[in-house]
Amino acid sequence: MLWSKDFIPTIKETPQEAESLSHQLMLRAGLVRMLIAGVYSYLPLGLKVLGNIQKIIRQEMNSSGASELLLPALQPLELWIKSGRDKDIGDVMIRFVDRRGRNICLGPTHEEVITDLVKNHIASYKQLPLILYQIQTKFRDEIRPRFGLIRACEFIMKDAYSFDADEFGLDKNYKAMSNAYKRIFKRCGLNILTTEADPGVMGGNVSHEFMAPAQDGEDLVLLCPKCKSAKSIKEAGGQSCPECNVTLEKINTIELGHIFKLGTKYSLALGANFIDAKGQQKPIIMGCYGIGVSRLISAIIAQNHDKDGIVWPKEISPYQVIILPLDTTDRKIMGKAREVHKELEQGGIEVLFDDRDERAGVKFKDADLLGISLQVIIGRESLKKNTLELKIRRNQKKVIKTKRVILEEIKRFVNG
Repeated sequence: MLWSKDFIPTIKETPQEAESLSHQLMLRAGLVRMLIAGVYSYLPLGLKVLGNIQKIIRQEMNSSGASELLLPALQPLELWIKSGRDKDIGDVMIRFVDRRGRNICLGPTHEEVITDLVKNHIASYKQLPLILYQIQTKFRDEIRPRFGLIRACEFIMKDAYSFDADEFGLDKNYKAMSNAYKRIFKRCGLNILTTEADPGVMGGNVSHEFMAPAQDGEDLVLLCPKCKSAKSIKEAGGQSCPECNVTLEKINTIELGHIFKLGTKYSLALGANFIDAKGQQKPIIMGCYGIGVSRLISAIIAQNHDKDGIVWPKEISPYQVIILPLDTTDRKIMGKAREVHKELEQGGIEVLFDDRDERAGVKFKDADLLGISLQVIIGRESLKKNTLELKIRRNQKKVIKTKRVILEEIKRFVNG
């Protein structure tokens, strides 16, 4: 992709409206733009990052035995009345009456909808267990949207639901989803803490949160500096670690995911039953597993940046390579740059070609700001020596070798 044909509106100065560092960098690097408070447009680079995150999530969920579907964003309020959560959610739920006089809400979550769907198609224990998931836009009328994508009114989530005949099956699926989440976060370049949590309005008696330590995080947890176990703040107060007998440290975090053993809360309320091996009718036992897909972008940036900008993990980077010809008026430099661009793209590597007529300093600053994993720098000096310069964004390491060697280095990095 040529930079001149793409839409990458970078900003030199720090936007005043951005409260957190991750929000600042998202705006400066041209990933998103705010329409109104809590509602954002994803620009091309931001959408590519979002797509890479979703790709990882789909791979890990599919390999864990889950099947993807897509549920409606518009939901009849009567389902929420049946579960009793219309009052629990309160003013956070966006509600309206359509022209047919139906009471409708924009889905803040989908437990009721998925239960209503499954109850009409699952009749026997032989059809269980089942895990379904979706990646969907959610809507919540947040009283104070803040921190960019971390607390938004319109956001993207991955939610999965397990359906089992007994508690043993639920335990098995709960563990499988927990392990899948850990793999997802690792591939996204994130360090996480897992804490026991309050199920809240979701229901059930067991839940865990996956938290990313971040300076600008809005959630607080207490961490044992010795054994690294973590506890939510109600749960722990100002206690010492029971295992290590040392004072717990208070740290800021971003909540990335939350998993719940729902039990029979929704199946009982909505009549989702099955016939067991003995011919008896029983309620389906459910679990729920959510990941804040869009807020993952904020968390990744919060943990992967330096003084110059974003430093994307390899699998998340919007492009794998950015080519920087330092003088676009020099036909030889541009010829070499086009040659490298063509060879990389033919090798299946995603490349951003900075063909702008800008000073070298501007290109260097923008490349570092964008955080693309590898930079190929082509100038007069490299032409004289018949070499290319490769810069690894994460550690600033530079390699100056022949084109053949540099292309091999790039392929090893991308495929390694």
